[in-house]
Amino acid sequence: MRTFLAFILVGFALTAFAEPPPDYPFVSYDQGLKQAQETGKPIFVYFGRYGCAWCDHTNKKSFSDEGLKKLYPEHYVLVYVDAESGKRIRLPSGERITEAELGTRFKAFATPLFVYLTPQGQEIFKAPGFKTVQDFKDFDRYVIEGHYKTQTLLEFLGKK
Repeated sequence: MRTFLAFILVGFALTAFAEPPPDYPFVSYDQGLKQAQETGKPIFVYFGRYGCAWCDHTNKKSFSDEGLKKLYPEHYVLVYVDAESGKRIRLPSGERITEAELGTRFKAFATPLFVYLTPQGQEIFKAPGFKTVQDFKDFDRYVIEGHYKTQTLLEFLGKK
C-alpha cells in the first residue's frame, strides 16, 4: 500500500506544473520567439511556478482584469515559463535548454517575474513580484510607446 501511495504522490509531483492565468493565449518560450519575429510584437514573459502564492495572487487580482485580458494579447506575444520545469525549449541560436535553465539566465530566482522583450528577444526590462493592474498598464505604455528607448523605467514612472 505504501509503495502504491508513494507512486501516486511521485506521479502527481511530476505532473504538477505552474499554471498561467486563465483566458490568456500564453505559449512556450520558443513558440513565442517565433511568433514575435513573425508579427513584430514585443514579448511578455511570465515566470511562475507551481505553489507560488504570489503568482496565484497576481493571477486572481491583476490578470482577472478585463482590460488587461484585452490589452496584453493585443500588444504582446504572451509567454509563460514554469521556472522549475524540466520542459525543453529551443533558443534562437538553436540551443536546447530547459525552462528552469532559462529562468536562471533571466535570474528568475523568485516568482513571479515579468520580463519584457523586443520581438528579437532582447530584454527591455524585468519586474519581480506582485504587480497591480495599474503597474501592468504603466509597463505597457512604457514598452508600446517606445519610452524604453530613451529613458529608464524609473525615469518614466517618475514623470507619471
